[in-house]
Amino acid sequence: MKQNQRTSEDSSSKINPKMQSNPVTSPRKTSNRLYGGYNHSQRMHGFQGNADPFEILNEFCSETKNIKTVEDISSCLHNIAINKLGYNFTSTGLVNSQSNCLHIRLLDHTGNVYSSRILLSETQNPIIDSFINKISNNINNIDFINIPYLHNSPGIIIPLVSQDECLGVFIAGSKIKNQQNDEILSVLANYLALLIRNKQLSERFNQDINVDTLTGLKNHRDLQEKLSLEIKNAENKGQPVSIIMIDINNITQINREHGHAKGDEIICLVAEKVKQSIRNIDIAGRYGGDELAVILPETDNSAACYIAEHINHSISCCLIDDVGTVKVSIGVATYPTCSEDQEKLLILTEQAMFISKNKSYQSGATAIVSAQDIDFWNEMALDSFAAVIAKRHSQWGINYEDELVKKFHSESLSSNSHLIDVVTSLAGAIDAKDHYTRGHSQSVSRYAEALARTLNLPESEVEGIKLGAILHDVGKIGIPENILRKPGVLSQQEWDIMKQHPSIGAKKVLQPIQALKNLIPIVEHHHERWDGNGYPGNLKGEEIPFGARIVSIADAFHSLISDRPYRDALSIDRAVDILRVGAGIQWDRDLTRKFIIIAPSLCTMV
Repeated sequence: MKQNQRTSEDSSSKINPKMQSNPVTSPRKTSNRLYGGYNHSQRMHGFQGNADPFEILNEFCSETKNIKTVEDISSCLHNIAINKLGYNFTSTGLVNSQSNCLHIRLLDHTGNVYSSRILLSETQNPIIDSFINKISNNINNIDFINIPYLHNSPGIIIPLVSQDECLGVFIAGSKIKNQQNDEILSVLANYLALLIRNKQLSERFNQDINVDTLTGLKNHRDLQEKLSLEIKNAENKGQPVSIIMIDINNITQINREHGHAKGDEIICLVAEKVKQSIRNIDIAGRYGGDELAVILPETDNSAACYIAEHINHSISCCLIDDVGTVKVSIGVATYPTCSEDQEKLLILTEQAMFISKNKSYQSGATAIVSAQDIDFWNEMALDSFAAVIAKRHSQWGINYEDELVKKFHSESLSSNSHLIDVVTSLAGAIDAKDHYTRGHSQSVSRYAEALARTLNLPESEVEGIKLGAILHDVGKIGIPENILRKPGVLSQQEWDIMKQHPSIGAKKVLQPIQALKNLIPIVEHHHERWDGNGYPGNLKGEEIPFGARIVSIADAFHSLISDRPYRDALSIDRAVDILRVGAGIQWDRDLTRKFIIIAPSLCTMV
């Protein structure tokens, strides 16, 4: 069992300054932004005395008999090293040939996790020395790992060698040296190396069906499957999982102006930089034509944003002939803080990426946008959300309007100003379904408020009419766009569908929200007529709620002076004439007369 070993006398003094000055290779503790974490499931129970080699080997073989993954084997080996062999910590470091470094993940006896990268060029580092020469190293202290409370602990570095190729290292440290335990650990580490090799061979065997042929990354199908598994693991362990989504800016223009070969060259370059910038446990894949995604296990939102910054910096340093600097848009989302549902998590990541794209076009610099920090009801956020849903609608049948209403119902309305902001954003999103009516709801609200104030109504009633007017057309969220945007006259069947929007707005959108129930009469009855020929209730005269009568006039006036799919905007004088003729027939006579007096001044208001 004894391997060829050599001692490195206090080698840490030669490499500490270098490692501390390098932000990529220096170890990072739990509290650090990049690779910190805490594994709550790995609480140890302490060393149980002198180890019996045969008992240890038998226990290890028994426990690993049905284990398939490298991570679970490493966890099992860690438990034995801590509880049976008396070590203070263990660490597994696997080589990443893309970034030319070892990714070190250390777990101590209390369950704290530390991670770092060590470049293979750091030949004075005993870890790299052991890896390159494939020889175990006994060391007097592990100061080079840069964890203060583990300083002055002796340890052993064991190369993970299989078929004469070193795949990484296994490290363990203890205050008390025990040669027999080191030998037992070496045997167990050899088993770990064998499993790693088998897993690599299995992955290569399945490579053709799981790998994107252009980039060498995971393909979309496999990326989705891996994300599903990581979310399940995170749920079981109580850990976060983050996603980074990267979109290459202007790739369509590049393909058009320089050819698809140049576009493919850029996609491959970005994929290569992503591979070089991530850890061994991270999973990178091609999400779409010019979109890449990275799954980050055991990574919270702040750490994911830090990694995204690192990826962006790596990409921004690249220059392409005839194109120049490569620019990308990057969005980040995290399970479970952003969403616990896989599909919604991806939607939020894409939304963040679209916002990043919009901000990048405005500022010229890449903005890392986290879904955790998005104000959903911001106009840019809503537009980006709509773009994501529109893209997915044909693929998975996701409906933008339904998602919008769900978000509206789940919103915690903390204040009246917050309520107005959210309601205004929702109405604006509905207006945007028809480019002829963008801004319609806000204009109607302004006109209705002006008429209400002319009548000297109480402030609370004015505010209710103002909000009701903003939301008067919210039911159009359930009307197909081909009907809303039809340039000609609607058929009877289409008109029957259109007439449902007041009821949809009242029942589907407003009724579930207690704070908005007083607005239901305005929204549901703003299309009633004074003569009883309106809809949906055929209410007549003063049966029509007072607020709905005011909004009805304001709605009609703005529609008359606006461009419509079937006609150009009318002049103010012509619109006023139509209101005058309809007073007492379609609209309340007294309210209409008062509105006609103030109408010309309303059109000059900002």
